[in-house]
Amino acid sequence: MRSGLAVIMLLLGLLAPTFAFAQQSQPGPQPSPARAPSVSEYRINAGDELEVYVWGEERLQRAVKVLPDGTIAFPLVGQVVARGLLPQELERAISERLEGQYRGQVPQVTVSVASPSGMQFSVMGRVKAPGTFTPGRYVNVLEALSMAGGPNEFANLDNVLLIRKVGDRLQTFRLRLGGVFRGGANLDDSGMLTSVGTIQPGDTVIVP
Repeated sequence: MRSGLAVIMLLLGLLAPTFAFAQQSQPGPQPSPARAPSVSEYRINAGDELEVYVWGEERLQRAVKVLPDGTIAFPLVGQVVARGLLPQELERAISERLEGQYRGQVPQVTVSVASPSGMQFSVMGRVKAPGTFTPGRYVNVLEALSMAGGPNEFANLDNVLLIRKVGDRLQTFRLRLGGVFRGGANLDDSGMLTSVGTIQPGDTVIVP
């Protein structure tokens, strides 16, 4: 009996490394790849409300509004031009202004658009609900007309005007949208997406 028990113990001792190796070689759950942080493509406009945080500095954490001249005022930094910048570009601009205030590395600066209220455009003329709209995102001409309730039955969709301020001058685009609404054409047929692209802040769409 004792000899049989000894044989069993010997076999278990020989097989133990094999079990251990099999257990170690089993693939465990693989960690999911980290998602890359999203980068905003929204450019800041006058009238937007921003949240600016300098991490670890409570005195430098506040909400600011972009002034009509396109600037913001921020402690230790002064006036900074924000209009036309991406949030990450404004982060770099603020960090560069803060370099003289720190002996070491400047704390991380984060800028987020809390309210894109500066993203406004107007739709006038023969539409069902003309007015000024704040979509909070970029839209194209068709989406702009949709927000205005769409054209009415007397609208001349082959002579739509889009007026845009470029610098100190006004630029006018004449758009033919009749074929788009009739289903016989698309926005690319007249090169409209190339010349106009998305609606920009301050644009005015006129439907005669």
